[in-house]
Amino acid sequence: MSHAMASCQEFEVTVHTSPGPTCGTFSRLWLNLIGSQGETPPISVSEGDHHLLPGSSCPVRVRADGPLGRLVLVRLRLEARTGLPDLDWHCSRVEVRELAGGQEAGPGVTGAGPERDPQVQEFLCDRWLQPAEGDVELRSGKLCLPQDETEEKLKQQRLKQLQLQQKLIRWRRFVDGAPQCVDVNSLAELGPNLSYSHKSPTPNVHYLKGFAGRTEAWASFAELEAVFAHIGHQNRTAGFVKAHWKEDWYFGYQCLNGCNPLMLHQTRLLPPNLSVTADMLRPFLSGGSSLEQELERGNVYLLDYEVLDGVPANVINGKQTYLCAPLCLLHLNRQGQLVPIAIQLQQSPGPQNPVFLPSDPGCDWLLAKIWVRCADFQCHQLASHYLRTHMLGELFCVATLRQLPEPHPLHQLLMPHVRTSLQINFQARMTLLAANGVFDKASGSGLEALPVLLSRASDRICYASLCVPEDLMQRGVDKLPQSHYAQDALRVWGALHRFVVSWVDLYYRGDDEVLQDSELQLWISDINAHSFNHSSGFPPTLRTKAEVSTFVTMVIFSCSALHASLNFSQLDFALWMPNAPASMCRPPPRVKGSLTEDDVVSFLPDVNSTCRILTALALLSQPAVDFVPLCHYKEVVFRDPAHRRLVEAVQADLAAISDDITQRNSQLELPYLYLSPGRVENSVAI
Repeated sequence: MSHAMASCQEFEVTVHTSPGPTCGTFSRLWLNLIGSQGETPPISVSEGDHHLLPGSSCPVRVRADGPLGRLVLVRLRLEARTGLPDLDWHCSRVEVRELAGGQEAGPGVTGAGPERDPQVQEFLCDRWLQPAEGDVELRSGKLCLPQDETEEKLKQQRLKQLQLQQKLIRWRRFVDGAPQCVDVNSLAELGPNLSYSHKSPTPNVHYLKGFAGRTEAWASFAELEAVFAHIGHQNRTAGFVKAHWKEDWYFGYQCLNGCNPLMLHQTRLLPPNLSVTADMLRPFLSGGSSLEQELERGNVYLLDYEVLDGVPANVINGKQTYLCAPLCLLHLNRQGQLVPIAIQLQQSPGPQNPVFLPSDPGCDWLLAKIWVRCADFQCHQLASHYLRTHMLGELFCVATLRQLPEPHPLHQLLMPHVRTSLQINFQARMTLLAANGVFDKASGSGLEALPVLLSRASDRICYASLCVPEDLMQRGVDKLPQSHYAQDALRVWGALHRFVVSWVDLYYRGDDEVLQDSELQLWISDINAHSFNHSSGFPPTLRTKAEVSTFVTMVIFSCSALHASLNFSQLDFALWMPNAPASMCRPPPRVKGSLTEDDVVSFLPDVNSTCRILTALALLSQPAVDFVPLCHYKEVVFRDPAHRRLVEAVQADLAAISDDITQRNSQLELPYLYLSPGRVENSVAI
């Protein structure tokens, strides 16, 4: 299109409504064309026979009587019609073609398909519009950094969009010391573009109903088995868990490949508060090896739940429940199995805090492992799952909306992965984490514990622990045999990182352009200002393309692959409740040798709270019917040829990883499924 416009010009404008069945509206649409030198008066598009119907294309002639200059923006405004419902409208795009000398519009005007007329200028929308929001301006052209914006009106529009977003999207503190959330009081305040409908198959919880009135403990393991026979008979993983949950090798296996593979770390020194001696542990080490030798070889691992020390336990069914903060030492034996060799249930050593050993009476050792599994349940739900995927996803989403405008390339890359976090987290705060929610009524970490645990867990987060290669290496689990989560996470991270590096290369020619990107620097500053009270190791500024690539990869991985591994596996490992009890009804034992199997059952959660937890996990673990797989983007911006090449490359990488995981799993008795990219959702969706 010529940049030198004549004083009188005419344009063929085509407005495209998205094809979804609810995308149309009764409202009247007003449209202006905005050029570098002037703009056209508003003209009504939806008049006469032209209605904004799903999938429709509405053409209109627009005349510019004065100098327009280069066409840079299209302004849209919806106006509700009197007497008709005020419905939101989803606009796909607007196409504009200048008509030379009053020519008729040709067949290429709609710009559809590969034969698009080169004279057609496309203004992408791909969003919902409402009469209440007033003017919405669409821009043409490619994404760009703020320093590459040359047109003054586009600079102004970019700034105006951020100013509006910062008024609409505000910060709110949910828990002191933890990442902040969006400041809204209802889902309606998010608006249609930040809301979504989650279509999920209804889980079969038929056999969990009818237990609400049973506020007492389970009668026996036999009663638990009778209920499991109905609720778990179709779940292969849960059946495997039930068959092997008492076995030490499987306890260690879950530390690597269960629903919380983030706690285990290698140790070269014993914690000073763990009351064990080399002689005490010698019988459980391989081939007469010493504890000192095994520590030097890197064969000793630790689970330390000190974050739970002193956290107030919940009152459930009017009865006090109990939490502990165990230390569990594990050993990598010569068979390549990771097995527990010592468990201390409280952080402070003493005569009433014995160290449990595999040689102890069977019920003592089993109960000690159950206490560790209960502690792991608390840390999994709040520290690993909610904090590290949901709360961080919302932190990144709010900062992106406030500091990166839509034409910024990182806005478009990030938003598909973080957009859903605002709605799902608001719903969680209003239900699961609220009074009378499942944490209040059924979890050992109830409403009093929740802010304490989230604040403490936030204080312990460091940036390196969120970056997969550094985290796995620092914890010493990257090369462990049978560490399927670690192996899969490294490969998925690698594929995402290559994708992000290529995306960054499209827009940043050198590291100097990273420092010049004022919007990017305000984005990372906003994240730091609203994340953690301590020095988390988050970069205060982003100085190089490599730093940008790593940080953005961390955001995408946390909100997609990490969330999938922590969320979609939780019912499988908890359906046999003694493997992952949400609470304990008796205090930790202070002596050894006095327990029977019936005593062990009496420590477990009550019947009704068990069923309430399992019902919630059944709902949370359901993948959406309409979920978008990792790096399969619905957004139209990814149809750009340069973007499409990168997306196709990462999809090919992820498909190859999926094939390899499928091949490996075919040879495993218990397949590890949760990081197979075809099963990973693009964002935090539940």
